[in-house]
Amino acid sequence: MASKSRWATDDDPETEAILAQRKREKDEKRRAKAEKQRQLDEQQAQAQAQAQAQQQPDPDHPPKKRRRLSNDQDQEKEKPSQTPPATSKNNEPTILSFPTQEWGPCRNVANFERLNHIEEGSYGFVSRAKDITTGEIVALKKLKMDNSPDGFPVTGLREIQTLLEARHQNVVELREVVMGDKLDEVYLVMPFLEHDLKTLLDDMSEPFLPSEIKTILLQVLSGLDFLHDQWIMHRDLKTSNLLLNNRGEVKIADFGMARYYGDPPPKLTQLVVTLWYRSPELLLGAEKYGTEIDMWSIGCIFGELLTKEPLLQGKNEVDQVSKIFTLTGPPTPQTWPEFRSLPNAKSLRLPPTPSTASSTSSPPLLPRTKFPFLTNAGLHLLSSLLALNPTSRLSTKACLAHRYFREDPRPKPKEMFPTFPSKAGMEKRRRRETPEAPKRGQEAPKLDFASVFGGEQGEQGEQGAGFTLRLG
Repeated sequence: MASKSRWATDDDPETEAILAQRKREKDEKRRAKAEKQRQLDEQQAQAQAQAQAQQQPDPDHPPKKRRRLSNDQDQEKEKPSQTPPATSKNNEPTILSFPTQEWGPCRNVANFERLNHIEEGSYGFVSRAKDITTGEIVALKKLKMDNSPDGFPVTGLREIQTLLEARHQNVVELREVVMGDKLDEVYLVMPFLEHDLKTLLDDMSEPFLPSEIKTILLQVLSGLDFLHDQWIMHRDLKTSNLLLNNRGEVKIADFGMARYYGDPPPKLTQLVVTLWYRSPELLLGAEKYGTEIDMWSIGCIFGELLTKEPLLQGKNEVDQVSKIFTLTGPPTPQTWPEFRSLPNAKSLRLPPTPSTASSTSSPPLLPRTKFPFLTNAGLHLLSSLLALNPTSRLSTKACLAHRYFREDPRPKPKEMFPTFPSKAGMEKRRRRETPEAPKRGQEAPKLDFASVFGGEQGEQGEQGAGFTLRLG
């Protein structure tokens, strides 16, 4: 005798009939929406066919001869050997047509069945959905319009523009933009990936293996190298913005703070990058910066993959600077010559440093006790990414060619990468509280870093970590 399912219910036939009727009504509404969209597509195709038919020349009524301009006469004199125009069988000129990009209305979000909500980011709500036409599972990101009463948010425009230009295997793909019933309902359709690294690290009992860390880093650096070659800064790299599927593929996502830059770099806002992944020059008020801020975030991600915990968890900007100097040591004229020129560095009182305390390595190596299982090559790579001086940080190409990725254990092939149960496919992700990315339009606060090295409290009342250094 077959065992009864524990999900079975003992409802009476009347209740079952009501539920079946509701299901039939829902299916009918869905089919009606699909049929409406199909008719709309057919009408658009017919309109395009009619427009193309009107452009074809009529043999009974050839096009009128346009008025010859003086510039045309000069060009004919300069090019006497020009080939004659194309003619038809009746020796009548024909119009050449070239394929061009066709513009049309966006599809409606009703073509997608939303399955469950995944998470809320700084600039949008992400849901898992199914394309009714193809049955494919995708990710729908609804852009936030709350902070843009005057029009479409610039963060959404930048994300759409960047994703359309950044076609790379390690960058999330933007498939299309769909609209809702209102003008403020704009959705980005992207492939669905099962995991993000932040959720995985929170749920894993042990960190990734060294070979797996190398596989992840190589893919992130490859995608970031492509972005930097296209003159794009991501400006919000963190583990929650790195997506992983069950085939071992890592993709960079969430381009709400991405920005094109130039050489020399323009004056930009310093209020970018989530606090725990923000570089020291941004915290100290730098107004001109480049891709070095992304490389600092890569160093923080590298350290988080090693320890399974965010490397620098500051409570505020002052505490963040304090934790950075605790890990790297205070800046010196040898390690960071331009340090004092930053706006917020004037209030920072550094401890006295002996003249003989300058490090022989450039940049100085991080403490070995913090990363006991990391090889010498790995420690050099991490120290080069977390260098206080932005000019000392390695570029993406230098990182990809680093000896750390060539030593044993070698990077694990993607096909051999482990798989994990997907939280995004079943329920809303639950994470520990982490700081959010800065909102657009916020003004950078004026900070007093006098308390970082145990000095008196600044005017803002911000407290640093208050550690003391013993040199010599």
